[in-house]
Amino acid sequence: MNTQSLGSRSRDRGTQPPTGRRRTSRLVALIGACAAGATAVALLSSTGSAPQSAAAAQAHGSRSGGSGIGLVSTAPNLPRGFTRTFRSRFVRANGILQHAVIGGDGPPLLLVHGWPENWYAWRQVMPELAEHHTVIAVDQRGIGRTEGTDEGYDAGTLADDLAALMTRLGHETFAVVGHDTGAVVSYALAADHPDRVERLAFAEIPGPPGVGDPTQPPAPPMFVPEEVNNKLWHIPFNRVDDDLILDMVSSNADAYYRYEYSIQGGTTTLPDSAIDYYIDLYTRSRDALRTSFGLYRDWDATLTQNRAVRQNTKLTIPVLGIGGVDSWGDRVGHEMKHTAIDVTTAVLPGGHWVAEQAPTELLAVLTEFLAPYGAERRHG
Repeated sequence: MNTQSLGSRSRDRGTQPPTGRRRTSRLVALIGACAAGATAVALLSSTGSAPQSAAAAQAHGSRSGGSGIGLVSTAPNLPRGFTRTFRSRFVRANGILQHAVIGGDGPPLLLVHGWPENWYAWRQVMPELAEHHTVIAVDQRGIGRTEGTDEGYDAGTLADDLAALMTRLGHETFAVVGHDTGAVVSYALAADHPDRVERLAFAEIPGPPGVGDPTQPPAPPMFVPEEVNNKLWHIPFNRVDDDLILDMVSSNADAYYRYEYSIQGGTTTLPDSAIDYYIDLYTRSRDALRTSFGLYRDWDATLTQNRAVRQNTKLTIPVLGIGGVDSWGDRVGHEMKHTAIDVTTAVLPGGHWVAEQAPTELLAVLTEFLAPYGAERRHG
């Protein structure tokens, strides 16, 4: 088993969190006392027709949003030249209209965002990745510009969504990078479709939720140290399948989401422009807000899938576990050893939002991890 720590100098790419916010740099030391497989879930369904234009998608129903928010053409503060390389594409796959931002050339690389974000989370690393890969940064079902549904938000269905998307795009095998809830979905994708995924980078959750002794309650326990609870309380909150949650969040959305970006970020949070973008995207309609919680509301199904099925067969592909030093740190790689044979660990500066807080360092570890994949594809 290949295990090493890959880190580099810290950079301050966000803004300082509000004064009075408690620092969470002691989190990693507390994690061992709480539970290993805490995190989120995801979704999926069947296959469909061909790519659609952004204009056609703007006319799509309320579940995909009525304005252009979420498209490449309306995204704020993109890296220079971004729109020359990337564009929004809409593909009907697995029964839903999926939105992905695609560009570059080379072996396919699928990027799967977490909550509460969308494809935009990867914007700072996409241009350089596209120099050597065809980059596909997808919106999960019910988030961003991808169509929402009333059901189908378990990790298995979400993984099927992505497998169907890649088939429609003509990519039978590919590498995957998943962050937060996107890591949960990406693990399911690699486990459920082992003939499709060649490499998996798994970022910023301490292993797939539910993995562990099936005779014991899934981790984490209800009562954990305060600093850990501050990072995880949103999971049981988001799981509550009642309009009360929609009412509570919509009535104070700015405070709710800003707290999450700050507490998860460690010593820094995200820039205001990015936070405003995500809040506007998630709260643009009541349906959009409702479907953004879908993966949490199917959490039990994902726990069952991971505990009863997926953990019984370890992944044999190379896996990179990525953690922020002010967040889950080396715990990510450590916990992935329960579900994969060949695991490398990378600890990056900053907190939970690794693609936005440490893009240079993330690019370095991804470039090294993906190099054999690119070489094999070029010479195979």
